[in-house]
Amino acid sequence: MRLVDLSIDRQPERPGFGSGAQPRRLALHVHLEAQLKLEPMTGRKRVESALAMKVADRPPVAAWGHTYREEWAPEDLAAVTVERARRFGWDFVKFQVRASCFAEAFGSVYHPSGHRLRAPILIRPAVPDLDSWASVELMNRQALDDQVDSIRLVARALGPHVPVIQTVFSPITVGGYLVGKSQSRVVRELRKHPEVVAPVLERIADALVDFSRRSVKAGAAGIFYAISGYAGRNVMSEDAYRDLVLPSDQSVLGALPADAWFNAVHLCGSNLNFGLARDLPSQAVSWSIHNQGNPSLAAGREIARRAVMGGLSQRSTLVYGPPAKIKSEADRAVKETGGRGLLLAPGCSVSPRVRETNLEAIASAMAA
Repeated sequence: MRLVDLSIDRQPERPGFGSGAQPRRLALHVHLEAQLKLEPMTGRKRVESALAMKVADRPPVAAWGHTYREEWAPEDLAAVTVERARRFGWDFVKFQVRASCFAEAFGSVYHPSGHRLRAPILIRPAVPDLDSWASVELMNRQALDDQVDSIRLVARALGPHVPVIQTVFSPITVGGYLVGKSQSRVVRELRKHPEVVAPVLERIADALVDFSRRSVKAGAAGIFYAISGYAGRNVMSEDAYRDLVLPSDQSVLGALPADAWFNAVHLCGSNLNFGLARDLPSQAVSWSIHNQGNPSLAAGREIARRAVMGGLSQRSTLVYGPPAKIKSEADRAVKETGGRGLLLAPGCSVSPRVRETNLEAIASAMAA
């Protein structure tokens, strides 16, 4: 809650002396008190302020991570997502889909691990060899439908004051999963055989556009567009990325509906070609400032010319703590940016090994 001073229509007060000044000041004081009211500050208002490169009462906060056992049922995933958002005081929700769902949609087969700390188990990749690219098509729509159904439940439960954004893997990220989560292989085959791989990325992009639009229609405020490991200088040069990959990114991001007001581009990895962010349409950019060769929040904000999401170390501080260190990272992020255009969050997905006291410390750090 915060006090909001509503506009008051009055003439400027002139300096007064003697008995005539005091009643006037008292009257003005009473008038001001009558005009002040308590206005609830919501997560959405904090997010809107951040995206407008402003500061509300504080920067919005959120964190996310896989819940491997619940991710196989839309209702279970929605329930744990809502419960965590409420318990930890998130201002927005980055919806954590089953990471294998996009590859499943295009023919890869995964089974549940049955363990809260283990990711889905790959049984059969859709693209075991180069020739298999030709047969890739959307064949398991249910894998994506489940994510839409789940985010609908989350958005409905949390209401309009806590925006929820849908996770969408980039086409090349999906391609990496289709070959068995091999970053090097999909990049190599795209370089050597663009006539084979590029058309598949276009088909994947079309499906992702449809998925994004349906998610927004279901209640999502936008998407969290994840480029998982392919935007780094160690993977390919910025020029190569622009030539081979960027068109498929832009075809997805450029086709989002007008109702998608909160879209974030996530550049995952180290030594990022961060200049790509300027040509990836979104309202915010997300990355890990703690990975080698990546820009600081202030530098990234200047390069991307938009709001920034991050500041917390997902691999060390959020997992192991202590809460005092989380507060220190939060304070550093606010000091560096002045809080302007900042959405305080981890640089990437947080391990399921995370201690709940550390997640609780995120919102507490901003409230202190």
